[in-house]
Amino acid sequence: MKDKSVSLVLGSGGARGIAHIGVIRCLEENGYTIESISGSSMGALIGGIYATGKLEAYAKWVCALEKLDVIRLLDPGFGIGAGIFRGEKIISVLRDMVGEYQIESLPISYTAVASDINRQREVWLKSGPLFDAIRASIAIPTLFTPVYSGGRMLLDGGLVNPVPIAPTVRDNTQFTFAVDAGAPVRHDLVNRESSQAVPEKSNPNNNWYRRNIDSFLENLQLKSPHPEHQDMDSLEIISRSIDTMQALITRFQLAAYHPDMLIKIPINICTIYEFYKAEMLIDFGYRVTQKNLEKIESE
Repeated sequence: MKDKSVSLVLGSGGARGIAHIGVIRCLEENGYTIESISGSSMGALIGGIYATGKLEAYAKWVCALEKLDVIRLLDPGFGIGAGIFRGEKIISVLRDMVGEYQIESLPISYTAVASDINRQREVWLKSGPLFDAIRASIAIPTLFTPVYSGGRMLLDGGLVNPVPIAPTVRDNTQFTFAVDAGAPVRHDLVNRESSQAVPEKSNPNNNWYRRNIDSFLENLQLKSPHPEHQDMDSLEIISRSIDTMQALITRFQLAAYHPDMLIKIPINICTIYEFYKAEMLIDFGYRVTQKNLEKIESE
């Protein structure tokens, strides 16, 4: 039987990282065995939960999220100063859903990548409590408060390595597959995705309340790159700046490390906060992975 062992690299990208679930489902259904995972930010979260064997429970939960649910998961960090949200509420929900795990006891190799901003370098978290590592890797600057560990101030792994292939280079696997969840814009998606908007789930709240919820999320969101000229608030400028920086870093990383397959999740598939579009994102991840597999298996 042909060896189909895989080192899977899951990139950062906020809600776009939910597409990683579809990638994983497609790989497994095609007979690939994921033996190692390296992830930054949302990639670290999805990869870590997969390593515990609880990914389908998480997928069911995230697919049920509505806009209001996303807001309820945010815990304002008033008085903290280093971030708008503390990020502890979402981690608590995930701990209750998945359970407590030590990274070194997981059945597959796992690395979460974070950024040590004082020493200006990336940190590979390969031991200790799983959700402590995930929390550090998802600490988007100004949005979530940093994690302090071992004298280090840790922030989002995507700041230094959005598609962290390096932790997998010594793996004894047949393939290295990487997922870039901040890939360049696909212009064919702009009209199609907007015309096939995800239907609203039933919501008992009145229209006034829903308009305020929508307004809040829209102010947080990184909007579509069209039109080119539009007013942007400070959060949007920060988000776009991070995306631009990560795109440049990813180009350098891919020039140095060449995965056997690169799966591209375009930046305009959704904004980084649209977790309530999970079903569409999972489906997109599955379909784009299937197309990539058909190409490499035909070679």
